[in-house]
Amino acid sequence: MAKVLGIIGGGQLGMMITEAAKKMPEYISKIIVLDPTKNCPASQVGAEQIIADFKDKNAIIDLANKSDIITYEIESGDSDVLKSVENKAEINPSPETLKIIQDKFLQKSFLLKNNIPVPDFLEIKNIDDVKAGLKKFGFPAMLKARRDAYDGRGNYKINSEEDIEPAYDYFKGQSLLLEKFVSFKMEVSVIASRNTKGQIKTYPLVENIHETSILRETIAPARVSENISKKAEQIAEKTMTVLKGAGIFGIEMFVTTNDDVIINEIAPRVHNSGHHTLQSSETSQFEQHLRAILGLELGGTKLLYNTIMYNILGSKEFQGEYKPLEISEDNLFLKMYGKKISKPLRKLGHFNLVGRKGESIDELIKKLETLKDRAAVQSI
Repeated sequence: MAKVLGIIGGGQLGMMITEAAKKMPEYISKIIVLDPTKNCPASQVGAEQIIADFKDKNAIIDLANKSDIITYEIESGDSDVLKSVENKAEINPSPETLKIIQDKFLQKSFLLKNNIPVPDFLEIKNIDDVKAGLKKFGFPAMLKARRDAYDGRGNYKINSEEDIEPAYDYFKGQSLLLEKFVSFKMEVSVIASRNTKGQIKTYPLVENIHETSILRETIAPARVSENISKKAEQIAEKTMTVLKGAGIFGIEMFVTTNDDVIINEIAPRVHNSGHHTLQSSETSQFEQHLRAILGLELGGTKLLYNTIMYNILGSKEFQGEYKPLEISEDNLFLKMYGKKISKPLRKLGHFNLVGRKGESIDELIKKLETLKDRAAVQSI
């Protein structure tokens, strides 16, 4: 019997989960999202919407009462409230898994306990802890918020003693951790999936290029050796085995200057660096996520085509309505998220540039350079 799917969050990730769910009517009869923004992206493609904050207890209970299964596109939901409604709806990834991942200190402690490589880190309770940590780690080091931080928000790089007070004050009393700075030559990620029966599959390693701490490009596959790819895949599989959560997980990693691979952080949801799978792979990450949480056999993860995903970000120069983008090229797949207002560096859409007829990554990179100006967001 088809189930009602509840999603905490109705942004672009919820939008693409909804689109995938609508192609699976034999398993999913209806989609309901909880999101504070009226006419959120997911609601524009057919999801019903409960308009409320992601952490609104009554709204989460309402969603659980109306759903058979709940998942999330943002890790800001209240894991304790979600735990309390497990008798009403199945929740995947589980509230226990979410609780570990939501808190970066708990997440890294969990990974370290399971012998999974992470940067050296310390819990921070006051500014003296920061100073003591810097004596241990040296400069630079990363001061990070433990919770509610993504797209580079919640990170402060401390380069010298003069940065200590501004860095600590920046977080306005949030719970913090200090991380030893990792000298890396590349940021990479593995999109990994685990279904409710314990089956695990990973997608090939991809390379991520950031601008102002926000993902701009994902290159699939990553331009690394087979040895590094295998290391990353083994780390991802071990992580999925010990976490035991069902669904898609975006596992972000660093390739160090010594060719080691260590985890930066984990997202318990479909992930920006997996958007390429919509056109590049046997199964999109969005369908795979649904297959995982429904307990279905996981789909194939083979990369069929070299692909570059390019994020369309709001201009730093203005905030307001913007001109519709017009990009039409062979093997270019444009996806806009239905957000009416552009804000600086806001994710407004993406496109996948897909290599056909054996096109190499280098050829795709050259082609992308000719398209970037046309992907620039301009005010009306």
